[in-house]
Amino acid sequence: MSPVFVLVIFLVFLAMAAGLREGLIQQDNHQIQANLNNEARALANNLEREFMVHVQAIGRMADRLNAEPEILEQLWRLDAKNYLDDFGVYQAIEWIDSNFIIRWLEPLTGNQAVVGYNVAFNNQRRKALEQAAATGQYDLSGIIDLHQGGKGMVIYYPVGAGEANNGFIAGVFRIEVLAEQLLTSRVLEHFQIEIQDAGAPAYLLDTLADVDNSFSYTVPIQLPTLNWALTLQPSQAWVNSQRSFWPTVTFASLLLMGLLTALTALLVQLILKRNQALLKTQRELEQEIDQRVAMQVDLERLESTDTLTGLANRRFFMEDLAHTLNIADRQMRQVGLVMLDLDRFQVLNDTLGHQFGDELLIKVSERLNSLSNERILVAYSGGDEFMVCQQQVDDIDDVIHLLGQIKQCFAEPFAVQGEPHSITATMGVAVYPQSGLDADTLMRNADIALYRAKSQGRNTYQFYTEGMQDREVMRLELDKDLSQALANNEFVLFYQPQLDLATGEINSVEALIRWQHPRRGMLAPIEFIPLAEESGRITEIGRWVVLAACRQLAQWRGTPCEQLRVAVNLSGRELDDESLIDHIREALVSENIDPGKLEVELTEEIFIQNIEHNLSQLSRLRELGIQLAIDDFGVGYSSLGYLRDFPVDLLKIDRSFITNVTERHDDAVITRAVINLAHNLGIQVVAEGVETEDQLNFLKAHRCNLAQGYLISRPIPPADLAKALTEGTLFTGQHADSGL
Repeated sequence: MSPVFVLVIFLVFLAMAAGLREGLIQQDNHQIQANLNNEARALANNLEREFMVHVQAIGRMADRLNAEPEILEQLWRLDAKNYLDDFGVYQAIEWIDSNFIIRWLEPLTGNQAVVGYNVAFNNQRRKALEQAAATGQYDLSGIIDLHQGGKGMVIYYPVGAGEANNGFIAGVFRIEVLAEQLLTSRVLEHFQIEIQDAGAPAYLLDTLADVDNSFSYTVPIQLPTLNWALTLQPSQAWVNSQRSFWPTVTFASLLLMGLLTALTALLVQLILKRNQALLKTQRELEQEIDQRVAMQVDLERLESTDTLTGLANRRFFMEDLAHTLNIADRQMRQVGLVMLDLDRFQVLNDTLGHQFGDELLIKVSERLNSLSNERILVAYSGGDEFMVCQQQVDDIDDVIHLLGQIKQCFAEPFAVQGEPHSITATMGVAVYPQSGLDADTLMRNADIALYRAKSQGRNTYQFYTEGMQDREVMRLELDKDLSQALANNEFVLFYQPQLDLATGEINSVEALIRWQHPRRGMLAPIEFIPLAEESGRITEIGRWVVLAACRQLAQWRGTPCEQLRVAVNLSGRELDDESLIDHIREALVSENIDPGKLEVELTEEIFIQNIEHNLSQLSRLRELGIQLAIDDFGVGYSSLGYLRDFPVDLLKIDRSFITNVTERHDDAVITRAVINLAHNLGIQVVAEGVETEDQLNFLKAHRCNLAQGYLISRPIPPADLAKALTEGTLFTGQHADSGL
């Protein structure tokens, strides 16, 4: 009853408001720092990628000069001018002879003084260039004072290695020009960037008047021979734009609440002085009633509702389903149960984060919940699964109509985190009483139908039918046998030849695994590889394939198969294995196999997933000298940017384009476009699924490099392959083209 109590209430709210405001400001600071870190890493990745593009470009020019050492200076200058026009970042391109003297230069205008200059101007530079000439590896100068004036960098790419070295092709560019290429107007406006060399400041790419020194982030640059790092500092304007208005709103709201509460308390004090006993009793009764009502509402909601989606939870759904089946039994009606699984949800959730996944589940729940009525109950089962129960089904058409309504819920993209995402769903359907007489049986059979639908392709549905459960049991038995297959040495490799369309020779084969099951005979990959993917055994099987292929290469020495290169397939799980490269290296060393004899194939989908990690793994494979190929090219992806980033040697055109390439104009256009694209990038092309001579003639006419398919040969055991090569019985297509 003391007036001091009113002041205490206000001070408590004031302290809470100040504390929450400070906490939210600290949270803002953490988020701003995280955003700055992401900006720095993105800029560093872009810098690394641009450097590698320029290094590869200079490398190709060096390779051409090495191949044509007698090239005329005029032709060399024309080639250099094309590079200058194409890339726009070089200040000049130079040819430096083996004595480190600049001999040729393009453009010559403004750079005449550089001709005759010795680029080994100190012992450090000389040692670096001598090392590059000896090993054939390129060298980066770091930030130096250019002889032409200003600060810049030089890429030195040796023309040949060791005693065959014919100097260097050098690409020179000024740092300010590089900054214009790398920095967008947004970066220039909001960030100051400092390049550090070996921990010391080397160059300031941009200067801002209002730099906020309380935030900065340094990220290392992964470039050979350079010890660079980028330090990013934001402008005050950028920091302010990242800050949330919630600290101020929260502070003002709590302060207002404190003031109102204090005034209310004061008013209550005045009233209590006159009616203290009565109001105290009334307040206590009201508080107890409110608490009981709130607790009852919360308990009912928690027992029946999923907290994330707001839909009925699995427990409530199963109780309601059991009750519905009892009513359906008395009324002699049917009940439809649909199990729904979101396609590729796990990939999106792992790639874009759990916050993205939760928001997507909420969006999907809102659309599905629009189907709810007195006859349809929608529930969330957990993970990426939903359940729909349709009561009072008179005819199977009612269930099919419901399936159509569910599919319509996924017709439009979902707006998640400000971006549209197209999601599809796969469904399994069980109908009471045909598919089960109780809730548990009906649920189990709907789940079996869902698994069957997923195995036959996504974005579809499957009704439970008699025999599905038997097939599921058979699948489980096969999965159990799979765990013993490696130990019992039941796997074998077949080999499908690839025809070189230019020479008519068989120089490469693809290794395809088969399972010699002790009871079921020879099983194709489609019958057990999906099981291996699900169980995680695909990594062990993949290791066996690599080792078996290397052993086969060793056995082929001194036979007609000695010249063959063997391609093996890698799955996404294998590529995620950090020890993959070490295992392949050990297999090559143990069998004394030239790495160039081994080729690794990955599907286009695997290339795209987890790009940063895959690029690292594939780069390490390439360093071993192993050929890299993209399988199923052209199916499902429209972005070709990864062809620039990944060290790819071959593209395998998917058989869906080859099947009708001579009948369908669209397939022919796409096939020609892929071949031209690959050749322009210096990548060879393999056509899969070649089954007719017309298809083969089409591919020859458009300069496809290799062909693979039943026309040439089916996959065959190694002994049959050796026999076919010896006897020359494989189809080579020579009679199909008189030019061979």
